[in-house]
Amino acid sequence: MADKGKILVVDDDRLVLATVVHGLSQAGYQVIDADNGDDAILMARQHKPDLALLDIRMEGKTGFDVAAYLREYLHVPFMFLSAFADDDTTRKVRELGAVAYLVKPLDITQIVPTVAAAMANIQARLPGAMADTKEPATAAGLASVMPGLRLGAQDVIPMAVGVLMHRYSLQRGQALERLQRLALDEGRPLLEQAERLVDAIELLARGQG
Repeated sequence: MADKGKILVVDDDRLVLATVVHGLSQAGYQVIDADNGDDAILMARQHKPDLALLDIRMEGKTGFDVAAYLREYLHVPFMFLSAFADDDTTRKVRELGAVAYLVKPLDITQIVPTVAAAMANIQARLPGAMADTKEPATAAGLASVMPGLRLGAQDVIPMAVGVLMHRYSLQRGQALERLQRLALDEGRPLLEQAERLVDAIELLARGQG
């Protein structure tokens, strides 16, 4: 299988780490991994990954610390895999400019399509590549650091589902059903409903800041 790009995966849960590493490797990516923030930065400096998948809450340097370093010094795009979707976390994710935010629990079949979409956008921004630089309004916050990395259904919908899971103590399937029901009741496409929900959470977080 052809190498589709180099991915750095960081998670202090070794089972999650092994699962994600195996799944992405099987999908054709070259994967490097770390189980803490300090090692993650060292690995990123050494291997220059195309994309990083970061857990947020770890001992020592957090995923946010690693993301800030990747952004400022290595210009490596990143996404977060986290069990937390509270307002402060969501706001910080946006401020840092993550290309996606997936809320645990999730499986590799959810991660791989998101990684593939992010990598496609990254490769489209390489010199000589043709890219559509028009960004949806809701992508502006998350893609502020790397213009052109766009949020699509594979990014906004998981974030909206994560918000509903957190706020209403729902399982992932239940949260998705609620989002679909809201979209149906209001006569909107699912992606538009997800964007409205994420925007509303961001406005609320700003008001509380």
